[in-house]
Amino acid sequence: MSSILENDFPALREALGSGILSEVEFRGENTLNVSLEALPKALALCKEKLGYELLLDVSSLDHFGEDPRFEIVYELASLDDKRHLRLKAKVSEDESVPTAVHLWKAADWHEREVWDMMGIPFADHPNLKRILMWEGYPFFPLRKDFPLAGRPSEMPDVASTGVAPLEGGPFVTSPSSENNAKREPRARHQE
Repeated sequence: MSSILENDFPALREALGSGILSEVEFRGENTLNVSLEALPKALALCKEKLGYELLLDVSSLDHFGEDPRFEIVYELASLDDKRHLRLKAKVSEDESVPTAVHLWKAADWHEREVWDMMGIPFADHPNLKRILMWEGYPFFPLRKDFPLAGRPSEMPDVASTGVAPLEGGPFVTSPSSENNAKREPRARHQE
């Protein structure tokens, strides 16, 4: 596998200039840290000129206590799966990230999940609404300042307290102090 540093970084360096903050190659993984202003150009160049046809993931990090607080992470790959690139950009709490939906349709759901769980907005997103939490939920559960026990809400309690439908079934492990081999569902019938 050829190094992305040798093939793609020169084109990115030329196009983005000072928008590139750092380049990292670690254990065969390549990361390009860019400014938020350079991110749209970097994503477009990767898709349109460098052949990163796949957007594998969009995720985010909460660096609570630092400024900028957030970091957005794009995982890109070529269709033949021979080249991977991670693009990262820092995002302040009062900034929004330009959407990548016009480049990769897959960005739609990924960006909605980042918005829903972390509260990072995406400018010009065609359908930026919650995807896991209900509309109107005022918090962002993956932020580091979100309490582990959760927050009280107006949502009715819909959790079931009865017997689980598959409890004791052939595909459900049995709770016990035994090792995994003994708890394995298929092991019940071998004794």
